[in-house]
Amino acid sequence: MRAVQVTQTGGPEVLDAVELPDPTPGPGELLVSVSAAGVNFLDVYRRSGLYPVPLPSIPGSEIAGTVRAVGSGVVDFSVGDRVACSDADGGYAELLAVRSERAVPVPDGVTDEQAAAVLLQGLTAHYLVNDTYRLSAGTKCLLHAAAGGVGLLLVQLAKRTGAEVFATVGSAEKAPLPAAAGADHVIVTADRDFVQAVEEIAGPHPLDVVYDGVGRATFTGGLDLLRRRGTMVSFGNASGPVEPLSPLVLSAKGSLYLTRPTLADYTADAAELRARAADVFELVATGALQVRIGARFPLAEAADAHRLLESRRTTGKLILVP
Repeated sequence: MRAVQVTQTGGPEVLDAVELPDPTPGPGELLVSVSAAGVNFLDVYRRSGLYPVPLPSIPGSEIAGTVRAVGSGVVDFSVGDRVACSDADGGYAELLAVRSERAVPVPDGVTDEQAAAVLLQGLTAHYLVNDTYRLSAGTKCLLHAAAGGVGLLLVQLAKRTGAEVFATVGSAEKAPLPAAAGADHVIVTADRDFVQAVEEIAGPHPLDVVYDGVGRATFTGGLDLLRRRGTMVSFGNASGPVEPLSPLVLSAKGSLYLTRPTLADYTADAAELRARAADVFELVATGALQVRIGARFPLAEAADAHRLLESRRTTGKLILVP
């Protein structure tokens, strides 16, 4: 099979297209013929060494495709079923063996490309607005990188709760996307400081919650916008990891709450994973949640996909098509 392999950590140039033996499914596993693989910052973090993984490795945690074979003990899927997975290991490949309990069925009305584009980020957006900090009518929230894959989904899910959504984008060209998705206020950070912009609209310390997937560049400013006992949800490091923080800072800024959630802890068992995925896929199938695919790349051009993602010039989701 064709795959993309990393033998040493570094920049996008370390992503090599190679031929490898076809995998076989072990007990409790599915062999999936991959139709599409999502490109995520998690892949970048692992490729660069920020998140260490054993080498050599095949990047990619998010895939969709068709079951080609099943291992012993599998009772919940059959050959020919369409499935997706958000926490696979080695998704940049034509074939992938995945644990059956971590696979979710892809329903009619959702294409494989949509499934690969929405699953990881859709699950992330789902747990953020429903569980990490449950939004409701009138909640004031700030969403960074709102024209990106997670950002556009977050805007849509946040607006479904009735929350007031402040959204940041890096350039004026990106601003129409979160606006069309329902954001109440779109702030172009290339033109103005987002803290000043939010306070001009809503006054000092107006926010109940900040959802920050950018990290170092936006974290401190987000804290300054929170109300007393407000919540900072730091869920990504697109601009680099956040500097170490003394708990006394949270006290001084109004007894703030800080959480650093991960998807794994909100999809810890198969029942929770599949319930969240079913919610997300139903919204996609009915048109209530729009999935924007920003670009498609063949496997051999995975390095170009990483360069584009790291440039922060993307809108929507990047996918690889084996």
